Amino acid sequence: MKHVFSVRQTPPLPTLTKSSFNVPLRTKKTKKGFSMVYITRIERFNAAHKLWVEDWTEEQNREAFGKCSNKNWHGHNYNLHVTVKGRPDPVTGFVIDVKKLSAIIKEQVTDHLDHSNLNLDVDFIPKGLQPTTENLVLLIWQRLDAALKPFPCRLHAVKLWETETIYAEYYGE
Repeated sequence: MKHVFSVRQTPPLPTLTKSSFNVPLRTKKTKKGFSMVYITRIERFNAAHKLWVEDWTEEQNREAFGKCSNKNWHGHNYNLHVTVKGRPDPVTGFVIDVKKLSAIIKEQVTDHLDHSNLNLDVDFIPKGLQPTTENLVLLIWQRLDAALKPFPCRLHAVKLWETETIYAEYYGE
């Protein structure tokens, strides 16, 4: 039997000329002004952790956390997606300079988490708090939200991928 595969092609990009840039930007007007734009920066880090409740037996921990309760720890290659929102600057066209956003993420988050033991090494993870992906997005939000206060954009979402099939996201709610 012969298999037929369909390939969806994207339309060609428009040809840009010098006059293309002299046209004023048109965006949909909303109640609060012009449309909100969302931009996401992705950073990566590697870290080890163990999910374990000291007051429980090994069997209880294994039942609740499975392989994540391994006494010898285990690690993940995390992908962190940080989305900010705002209106593009009329001169630069940026919601935020993504190089600055990357530097903030590194300073506030990935420099602390990368190649660390989340249970032992990270000062902003409270002792006794399970270093789950769910708890990490909350802690990461707190740090980034505070660091972004001086900028005209606002933190919209933090999404942390622990594996290809598991992620947690938080919107500040």
